[in-house]
Amino acid sequence: MFYELEVKSHIRVSPNLFGEDIKGAVARQLNQQFDGYISKDLGVVIGITGVLAVGEGVIIPGDGAAYYETIFKLVAYRPELQEVVLGKITDISDFGAFMEIGPLDGMVHISQAMDDFVSFSKSNVLTGKQTKRSLKVGDLCRARIIAVSYKDVHNPKVGLTMRQPQLGKLEWIKEDNNKKGASAEKSDKADKPEKKEKSK
Repeated sequence: MFYELEVKSHIRVSPNLFGEDIKGAVARQLNQQFDGYISKDLGVVIGITGVLAVGEGVIIPGDGAAYYETIFKLVAYRPELQEVVLGKITDISDFGAFMEIGPLDGMVHISQAMDDFVSFSKSNVLTGKQTKRSLKVGDLCRARIIAVSYKDVHNPKVGLTMRQPQLGKLEWIKEDNNKKGASAEKSDKADKPEKKEKSK
């Protein structure tokens, strides 16, 4: 899920920026510091949206840079357990599919791709044995996050499933909804007795 967060931190401004406007120098340092930043608490930082306040600067002996207590806003993406996400399949291997979800890739294990026995073909396609449904690179899918790991902070792992109602390739969901609509219509017709007109 994407969040806009208000953060308070001490930002180091190097001496070569001392001639600039303080707020501008702090904003530049923030953008450098948080470019590609990932943490368990914040998630993946997308960008700084604004500097709200900059306090008095403090110079630490032996460093030469100034440190400013700063309040700023940033946008971050943090995958949440049980969150339903929409994404595109970016790669397929013999153990599953990788799906782009915001700034991260999630992994759908082959056992979580669909409610069917799934096989992998050399043409990088996952196919269901009974349903004959196939999953390939470029397909738009809906999945649910079932695992998040920050063991390697620079490369968080996200586990996904598509084995629940209303999940999977968008075309499959549409087909299932159309079938349900058609069977509900038949059921309604069967429940209603036909009216016969009496002749006078």
